[in-house]
Amino acid sequence: MAAHDRQHGRSGSQPGGWRKRGTHKEGFGRSRGGFTSKIHARADGQGRPLGFDLTGGEVSDYSGADALMDLPVVTPRRLLADKGYDSNRIRENLLLRGILPVIPPRSNRTQDIPCDFRRYRDRNRIERMFNRLKQFRRIATRYDKTRKSFLAFLNLAAVKLWLPSFVNRT
Repeated sequence: MAAHDRQHGRSGSQPGGWRKRGTHKEGFGRSRGGFTSKIHARADGQGRPLGFDLTGGEVSDYSGADALMDLPVVTPRRLLADKGYDSNRIRENLLLRGILPVIPPRSNRTQDIPCDFRRYRDRNRIERMFNRLKQFRRIATRYDKTRKSFLAFLNLAAVKLWLPSFVNRT
């Protein structure tokens, strides 16, 4: 029985033509606790999800902003986001699309950027949406190994959150 070079601490190519599998392609990121992923979501004014994107857990929020804006849903008048999305590039991109950014500035920002904190308070609806999504155990623990199946289940959970809007309550 032959031992692989990697077992003995030697560098080199992977034995047997093995290829590295890209967990980053599946929306997984590496952290101290293991693999993690970050859900980026667009929601309407009532806190109902409109679309999702996944990135690795260690990836900054900047990388998820473009994918969220490219979702084929109605263009909002305002976009409420947390400090993780505060960058000049994101703000300029939103303004070019005719969207008013409501993003509080980071504490280390050199130039003072105004933020409508009265409107920013409505962002708690989005946080509550994430809390409702995390009530689904499969989303909270991410049992799915592939990006496609996890996004599919996120969309199923979104449908369940939208259903009460369409039920006749009389």
